[in-house]
Amino acid sequence: MLLKPGTDASKADKAMAGISTKYYNSKDAKTFKFHLQPLSDIHMNQEFGGAITKSQLIALSLIGLFLIITACVNFINLATAQALGRSKEIGVRKAMGSRKGQLFWQFIIETGFITLIAFVLASGAAYLALPSMNELLSTRVTLDWLKDINQPVFVACLLIVVTFISGSYPGLVLAGFQPIMALKGKLTQNQIGGFSIRKGLVVTQFAISQTLLIGTIVITSQMRFNSEADMGFKKDAIVLLSVPETTPAKQSAMRARFSQLPGVEKVAFLSAPPASPENNFDTNIRYAGRPEEEKFTIFYKTGDPEYLAMFGLKLVAGRNMVPSDTTREYLLNETAVQKLGVKSPQEVIGKNVNINGRSGIIVGVMKDFHNKSFREKIDPVCLTTKAADNTQCALKISSRKLPATLVSIEKAWNETNPDYIYSYQFLDEHLQRFYETDQLLLQLMWLFAGIAIFIGSLGLYGLISFMVAQKTKEIGVRKTLGASVGSIVWLFGRQFAHLLVVAFVIAAPIGWWLVDKYLADFQYHIELNLTTFIVALGMTFLIAIVTVGYRSVKAALINPVNALRSE
Repeated sequence: MLLKPGTDASKADKAMAGISTKYYNSKDAKTFKFHLQPLSDIHMNQEFGGAITKSQLIALSLIGLFLIITACVNFINLATAQALGRSKEIGVRKAMGSRKGQLFWQFIIETGFITLIAFVLASGAAYLALPSMNELLSTRVTLDWLKDINQPVFVACLLIVVTFISGSYPGLVLAGFQPIMALKGKLTQNQIGGFSIRKGLVVTQFAISQTLLIGTIVITSQMRFNSEADMGFKKDAIVLLSVPETTPAKQSAMRARFSQLPGVEKVAFLSAPPASPENNFDTNIRYAGRPEEEKFTIFYKTGDPEYLAMFGLKLVAGRNMVPSDTTREYLLNETAVQKLGVKSPQEVIGKNVNINGRSGIIVGVMKDFHNKSFREKIDPVCLTTKAADNTQCALKISSRKLPATLVSIEKAWNETNPDYIYSYQFLDEHLQRFYETDQLLLQLMWLFAGIAIFIGSLGLYGLISFMVAQKTKEIGVRKTLGASVGSIVWLFGRQFAHLLVVAFVIAAPIGWWLVDKYLADFQYHIELNLTTFIVALGMTFLIAIVTVGYRSVKAALINPVNALRSE
């Protein structure tokens, strides 16, 4: 429906409640309610088949923001560390009459040029990477500065923000030099943004990196759980084929032909496997002559009597269905029985039930299985026979002869369905469609975490290189007095070891909160434990050890004579 201009959508939504009270009795009016869904909400509402959730899009945007912050922090860190080298230049400029504001804007302009060069390189990289990214994200994004005004506006804002974030603090530090001290070369580290400032920046960098690592490790673990956890049915070595003709005669001919193949162990025709991202719909149910339909819906599936054996489903009461081309008998799962308010599964056996307008007898109760992804609770499910609804054929094949069996299945298909193109899909691959967005998010998380760590490592390497240059003579004196290579390496390493621990103390609660929000989206998920956080800390320590250790060892191996010699 199209709302009238100026209508408050929230008021219109509240007015929808009147439909239930007007057209339903008092009991049903409390159960069945109507709500308006904005058209703009459809794309990002996964409850109704949306492509991606807003929370996932926000998460990706925040990760991009974190990467920009990490790069800006890196620039600030290195710029302040190298400011000592420009002290005489600033001293001369100040002695010649330059004001603080002029020196500040000089550094901002220098930073702007660096940012602009980076933008040119980034644009080239984005242009080359865009086809691959569009394929990965299933999008059609283009770089068109002239047609899409949002792109140049965004880029201009980004350039300005990055320039000022990166250049403001170093610019203030340089502009604040005392000219006499600068010209005499007597500026100290504290006067140029000492180690306390740079320590804070290093902590910020690695806190972001560790937060991304924690999120990446948790999503990886959840994806492994999704693929390996028991869904209540067998899914390995099962091939699904789309059936072009659903007549009993055609299905019988296909069954006979497939059953003759050496590598095929079982054949079943069905509307959908126990869990499926598609062909999974719910409908109404009326039980045992009750005057009203139940206040819940049941997910409706059809299949032949081989369905249970194909997927390893167990019966907790009753028996399997008998072969039939029409709806005669039903199997319910345990959740459906509980929803009916019956005390035990045995009580429903032999009772009449009407599901989706089709009456039949309940002959068995299946043990519960997951009919959706682990995001959802187990729903009430029924299984019945109706050949016309069986649009898929499932083949259980031997894993020992997999390639040969697939070839023989294709040959048999072409013999029985010469007018239709052959295509197949393994059930476990089919189920991964539940988590396509999560898999995409995981790939991007690994990519972003790697970029953040790389940027942090570059900054760390630059900072340790600057420290080594400042302590060249100190290293020479220590070696002359008998210091070992290990002690000199520890001289630099200890300054960063506690920074990583401080970064972890900051990142751990933030990471815990973020991944807890992510896992809350799943009804069945992994449990958070300390191992995840220890692994994240260990990975950053390992990266820092390699980065700092390489430069420190190189400095420790310098000949002390060369270090102490003065030209």
